[in-house]
Amino acid sequence: MKNIVLHTVPMIVRRIGKVFATLLLSALVCTLLVGDKIPSTLESVLQSGELLVISRNGPTTYYEGPHGLTGFDYEIADAFARYLGVELRIQEEENLALMINKVGAGKAHFAAAGLTVTPKRAEKVDFSQAYLQVTQQLVYRAGEKKPESVEDLIGKNIMVVANSSHSENLQRLRQQYPALRWKERSDVEMLDLLEMVHNGKIDYSIIDSNAYEINSPLYPKALVAFDISEPEQLAWAFPKSKDKSLYRQAEKFFDDIKVSGRIDATMDTFYGHLGEINYSGALLFTHRLKSRLPKWEQSLKQAAETNNLDWQLLAALSYQESHWNPKAKSPTGVRGFMMLTRGTAKDMGVKNRLDPEQSIVGGAKYFASIHSRIPERIQEPDRTWLALAAYNVGMGHLEDARILAEHDGANPDKWADVMNYLPLLAKRAYYKHTAHGYARGWEAVDYVQNIRNFHSIIAWYDVEKNRLQEIELAQQVEEADFDSFSPVVLEAVKSLSGSAL
Repeated sequence: MKNIVLHTVPMIVRRIGKVFATLLLSALVCTLLVGDKIPSTLESVLQSGELLVISRNGPTTYYEGPHGLTGFDYEIADAFARYLGVELRIQEEENLALMINKVGAGKAHFAAAGLTVTPKRAEKVDFSQAYLQVTQQLVYRAGEKKPESVEDLIGKNIMVVANSSHSENLQRLRQQYPALRWKERSDVEMLDLLEMVHNGKIDYSIIDSNAYEINSPLYPKALVAFDISEPEQLAWAFPKSKDKSLYRQAEKFFDDIKVSGRIDATMDTFYGHLGEINYSGALLFTHRLKSRLPKWEQSLKQAAETNNLDWQLLAALSYQESHWNPKAKSPTGVRGFMMLTRGTAKDMGVKNRLDPEQSIVGGAKYFASIHSRIPERIQEPDRTWLALAAYNVGMGHLEDARILAEHDGANPDKWADVMNYLPLLAKRAYYKHTAHGYARGWEAVDYVQNIRNFHSIIAWYDVEKNRLQEIELAQQVEEADFDSFSPVVLEAVKSLSGSAL
């Protein structure tokens, strides 16, 4: 009996050991499964350190400026990336239908491209809360009969961006006006359509109100006939997914930046200076942009580089001062390309104010010195706008306006606030309490706003000029007689043109 008991005990121990081992293995597997769970979209973004966003190259979305990528949508998306602590990577897609499809298929984290929220698009993607409101506007050419209604569009040459909210709007309108016809192209931006209307290549187009505001000074013959839609919301497009982690974080981000004023500040950067140039002034400026600026472009670039300035801003500043006329003279005695006073010219080493090269160098040096005197804590672009105001009205008067702003509870480091106090320097109730007294402060505000507008036009003209030159080069390559080239030259030309031929 003892032998049986002694024999049975090891068997029981072995069986218990197997059960325990099985339980232990199961627990280990569960632990591994929990540890290897599929990360959420937000976790994936944080782990990879990269936020992939689809956008469309253009003036209202993103583009390459003198100091890198910029644009309204880009700035907001980049702020979100920094909010997450990751890098922003832009994937370009010009076809809006493909953009929505790519987002819907999860090929990017979201799209930020000035996308209008529409029912058709909402079937494929989830939209964030709106960050901007726009209205679709019908544009026509100055000098032509102004259309008064949709009925006037029938039989006309109309073009819009393909697969856009403008196209969807026209499709809805065609239910009421069956004869309505239009053309669509995915390879054009609203800027291109404005140019086509301006040059008379098409009769009409539909442009978002924000795009019109930015680009109309460059193509002043393209005028708004009427609003062809109710106000619409622009938002980011996210994939339709059960995983809402990144979407929810974006919503929290929008809540935060609306409270902090970041949206308003970005709006001011890209749209706050618009509407300062009238029709005739815009026509004159675009003419001089082509006829006068090329002569001085290299001198402006060299002076800007020497003084660590944006040459396009320096060009805008000099246009505001003299309209690029090296012999300009004002009743107050300032003279030359940069309209320097005798004292400023002497301080900057300018011996002859009517020598355009000396004037450009002296003006650039003077503006750089003012820019360096703006308090270091003030960030761009406010630092530059305040420096421009000081260039016009003087550093002392600028400081007076900043002090008025601060005493009133406004932000003395923000141009959007300070510009409201500069005009008060002309009112005795205010200037009698300032250190530097009376000043024509409203002129400084107009001065800065005009320069910002000129700067935007010059920047966009430069981008458009380079794009057209690339197109022209490609066309020349396509039309060339390649049989007359040697194989080596042929390959070189193909490489330069970027053409598959």
